Amino acid sequence: MSWGGFKKAASRAGTQLMQKTGQVERTVDHQFAEEEAKYRIMEKECNNLQKEAKNYLDAMRTMSASQNRIAETVELFYTADKASDGAMAGHSYKAAVDALDDVVTRDLDGPYRATVLEPVGKMCHYFNNVNAAIDKRNHKLIDYDASRSKVRKLVEKPSDDTAKLPRAQSEHDEAREIYDILNEQLIAELPQLVELRVPFLDPSFESMVRIQMRFAEEGYEKLAGVQRYFADGIRDEYANGQLDVQVENVLAEMKELAIYGV
Repeated sequence: MSWGGFKKAASRAGTQLMQKTGQVERTVDHQFAEEEAKYRIMEKECNNLQKEAKNYLDAMRTMSASQNRIAETVELFYTADKASDGAMAGHSYKAAVDALDDVVTRDLDGPYRATVLEPVGKMCHYFNNVNAAIDKRNHKLIDYDASRSKVRKLVEKPSDDTAKLPRAQSEHDEAREIYDILNEQLIAELPQLVELRVPFLDPSFESMVRIQMRFAEEGYEKLAGVQRYFADGIRDEYANGQLDVQVENVLAEMKELAIYGV
């Protein structure tokens, strides 16, 4: 920060302190406050959208990697009995999740980044410019309030230097003009920015849905091939609790082993 910038920052800090103690009147623009509040909601939600959109891609890749590790373990369990239906199912499952992982890496990761993450990221990055404009407006408002207070004090208690009041009035008029320009610009453009969020995000939302649908369809298609190695009534047996009985019977056999009580 330059020396001039440091002096301005120190002066504004002093003005803000005097505003808190009631020594300097603070200008409140309710129209700007209302538009800024709407913008802040959009800013917060877009930042959350960026975070969760990234989390979704990470989760999709993590799930695919976990499926691969599960498939490797299941296939390993059936190594000694390669001719059984279970071994064939385990091998088929490994091939299916390998193919699904290829789809995620090759066909979904890049398009998702290009059509969802990058556009949302650009919007969130744009907020830096908007926030800089709001900060500048707020700084000029402090300057305006300080100059107005200075003029009021000189009017109430005139100085022996007759040039002080006209100089202070000139500074006040200039500060007010700069503040009014920035304030009116933001009041006019913040609502436009908020309204543009929908047409901006529409293509990304559509792409996200299509990519999720593609992932689900690929998963269903590839895993459906594994089902032919299972008995036709397996779902009914699960619903009727017959598989629970089977599991309990196997657990009972495990408990009968001598090492169970060691």
